[in-house]
Amino acid sequence: MVRNIIIIGSGPAGLTAAIYASRAYLKPLVIEGPQPGGQLTITTDVENYPGFPDGIMGPQLIMDMKRQAERLGTEFVMGNVTSVNLSKRPFVISVEENDKRYEAMALIIASGASARLLDLESEKKLMGKGVSACATCDGFFFKEQDVMVVGGGDTALEEAIFLTRFAKKVTVIHRRDKLRATKILQDKAFKNEKIDFIWNSVVEDILGVEEEKVTGIRLRNVKTSQTIEKSCDGVFIAIGHSPNTKLFKGQIELDDKGYIITMNGTKTSVPGVFAAGDVQDHLYKQAVTAAGTGCMAAIDAERFLEGI
Repeated sequence: MVRNIIIIGSGPAGLTAAIYASRAYLKPLVIEGPQPGGQLTITTDVENYPGFPDGIMGPQLIMDMKRQAERLGTEFVMGNVTSVNLSKRPFVISVEENDKRYEAMALIIASGASARLLDLESEKKLMGKGVSACATCDGFFFKEQDVMVVGGGDTALEEAIFLTRFAKKVTVIHRRDKLRATKILQDKAFKNEKIDFIWNSVVEDILGVEEEKVTGIRLRNVKTSQTIEKSCDGVFIAIGHSPNTKLFKGQIELDDKGYIITMNGTKTSVPGVFAAGDVQDHLYKQAVTAAGTGCMAAIDAERFLEGI
C-alpha cells in the first residue's frame, strides 16, 4: 500500500501537518518516534501558545493536538524509524518496533531536535520541576528567583541574558576559564549586573529530588576537584541542541550543524520531501513556530501531490 503522505515525528510540527493533511483528505500516517509528542512532553506550563489565556500543560497540548488529528482521520504508528530510502518515489520508511516498511509519495520530516543534557539521574527526575532546557519557554516562572545556566557558548549566554528579565540573579557555570560564545554576547553578559560566573566547574548533581523541585546544585572544580553546593531555584541546561537528522545524512541537504536546509517554504533538496519544526529551525525553536511550519509543510506536500 502506497500512502499519500507519511509524517515522521509527533511534536507540534508533525501533528499540525497531520491536521492539515487530514483536512485535505490525504489520510496521513504519523510515525511517532522515540519521544512521542517531542520536547513539549517534558514542559510543564505553556503560557506562550496562542489560544490558552490561562496557559496549558505541555503534555495536554500535545494530547489535544493528537486527538484532533485522529478525529480528522490521521493514522498513528508507534515506533522508531530505522532507515529511509529517499532515492526514488515512493519513498520507503522502515520502522523498528513492528518491523514494517511503509511507502509514501510525499514525506514530511518533523523529527525535531534534542536538547543536549547532562545525563544525570536528578536532571531527568527534576525536568519540568526547576530543570529546563528552554529559557524562552520557562523563564517567566522564575520571577525574582536565583537560577543557574550551564554552558559557555552562544546558547548559554543568550539564555542567561534572557533570564535576567525575570530572575533576581543568574549564574553561568562553565567547565573552562573562558567562554566560547561570540564576543558581542560575552560583552553583554559581562556588563549585566544580574549575571555572575563560576569557572572551571562541572555539575555533579542537581539537588531537590526528594522535595520534587530544584533546591540547589553540586559543582566540582575541574582543576582542584573541590566540590561545593550552591542553592538555587532553577537550572537551565544550555549546551546546545542536536537535530534528529542522522537517518537523512547523505540523502538530503543539511547545513554544517546538521539541520535540514529548506527553501521556498518547506521544500528540501529532494522533491517530495518536506521538513518542519526544529529539525530545520535552529533559531526560534518554539512550539508555535513549529506548528506554523507544520501547516506549511502539509500545504506544500498537498500541492506537490497535485502536480504528479
